Amino acid sequence: RTGGPVMISPRGMLDAWALANAGWKKRIAGVLWERENLSSATCLHALNASEAAAMRAFGLSNPIAVIPNGTDIPAPRQVPSPSWWPEGRVLLFVGRLHPKKGVAELVEAWARLSLDSPRVAQDWSVVIAGWDDGGHRQGIEAEIDRLGLAGRIILPGPLFGCDKDAALRHADAFVLPSHSEGLPMSVLEAWAYELPVLMTEACNLPEGFAEGAALRIAPAPAQLASDLEKALVFAPERLAAIGSAGRRLVSARFGWEGIARGHTEVYSWMMRGAPRDDAPAVVTFI
Repeated sequence: RTGGPVMISPRGMLDAWALANAGWKKRIAGVLWERENLSSATCLHALNASEAAAMRAFGLSNPIAVIPNGTDIPAPRQVPSPSWWPEGRVLLFVGRLHPKKGVAELVEAWARLSLDSPRVAQDWSVVIAGWDDGGHRQGIEAEIDRLGLAGRIILPGPLFGCDKDAALRHADAFVLPSHSEGLPMSVLEAWAYELPVLMTEACNLPEGFAEGAALRIAPAPAQLASDLEKALVFAPERLAAIGSAGRRLVSARFGWEGIARGHTEVYSWMMRGAPRDDAPAVVTFI
């Protein structure tokens, strides 16, 4: 209404998986309103190159500022584990309980791993922490019971504040078998806590693989079971080294100072009228 400059951050909603799995209401909204809304933005904000490519594939030609998410780096300290925390080593998932996160596939993969490599599975428990998005928790709990995994896979519900901090400090590894992400905050947080990360390519953090901070997994249950088996037999020292690489990576590339600087440069450029020949380095034109 004011004619002022506008930046829009789609946050992964234009990724191919998200569009393919959108309900009919979202499709109608996209055609009738959202495409025009996005096309009118002075600048679009992408979290990474993959999301920028998805915007172009959607048909948007606006300037795109590629600036990642950031996270805090916690200081080392001793905290007690949660009262429900399982014994032994723990593979932690933190995120909403939604089909795109691959939680159901993780449960099935753990059942396969328990049958094919019981010695590996016996050393580990899985904690799936998150809020129920759309009523999927009940089905996940039923599948855990059906597969005889009660006590080996724990669903504590959503974790916040001190409870989340304690879980991240006491976990031994972090997993995100997602089908689609913009840029997952949960992975950045896991790296900040020096956790080795097991994630899919759909998490859009290829630098994690390049820097030795993450192990690649697939969301298909059979392949995921195989990937988990290979990763979880690593010695604690090797997993710790992967986690240390993650802490270095997140400190170097996902700190708030650089992210704030990038946004400030883009906002200033937008206020100047967004001239193409004066765009900051983080703005791309294709």
